[in-house]
Amino acid sequence: DLKAFAQNFGGLEVNVANSFMDDEHPEVMILSNIKENGKPIGLADAGQDWHTDMSYSKDIAFANVLYGIKIPRRNGVPLGCTEFANMHKAYEDLPDDIMQKIEDRTATHDFNKFWEKMRREKGSTRPPLTPEQRAKKPPVSHPMVMTHPITGKKVLYANPGYTMKIDGMDPEESDEILKFLFEHQLQDKYRYKHLWSENDVIMWDNIGTLHNAVADYGPDEPRLIKRCQVMADKVFDFEFKAMA
Repeated sequence: DLKAFAQNFGGLEVNVANSFMDDEHPEVMILSNIKENGKPIGLADAGQDWHTDMSYSKDIAFANVLYGIKIPRRNGVPLGCTEFANMHKAYEDLPDDIMQKIEDRTATHDFNKFWEKMRREKGSTRPPLTPEQRAKKPPVSHPMVMTHPITGKKVLYANPGYTMKIDGMDPEESDEILKFLFEHQLQDKYRYKHLWSENDVIMWDNIGTLHNAVADYGPDEPRLIKRCQVMADKVFDFEFKAMA
């Protein structure tokens, strides 16, 4: 049902690492800290830093659809919330000088940046990417300012998880501007926190937001979520938008 619902909005991605997928539906990824027979059934550390899914891909993502099956709780309070940040507002509030500097720029995004960061965290089950896996997702460039296909408004398209550098800019200036942008876009006024309940289905816009999975639960507090990644192959199409 999750796959059937999600594919109404676009093609579904199969994860480049080819791991922790539903046996019958590879488009459905399993996010979980549960182990069976000593082996993890899902990716335990998925999304545990601010990022935009698939910004590292030539073909970007439109939406995520997540289904909460088992949610950890402590003293009745749900753990493992998902946070979001609004990139429409983050762009609108940029200082004029920064806005002008990034308006017509592209930035490089790299899948391996986020993967390696998470792989080096204590307790990670992620192996290094193989050369074959890396070759499937080489670094790519995207405009730093995009016009959202639904709202028609500009959004800031850069994120701490995958964005490496501003193309064609002096490395020191690039680092300074990215540091500013990453701090700016994560201000509390742009953020929303969703507390999960069992059977929640959450769908969000990947083009206009960042998100972060909060890892405030332990290995003995089971969590199980299934995910579909909707690509942006339909949302830029005029006929699809008119039908929606």
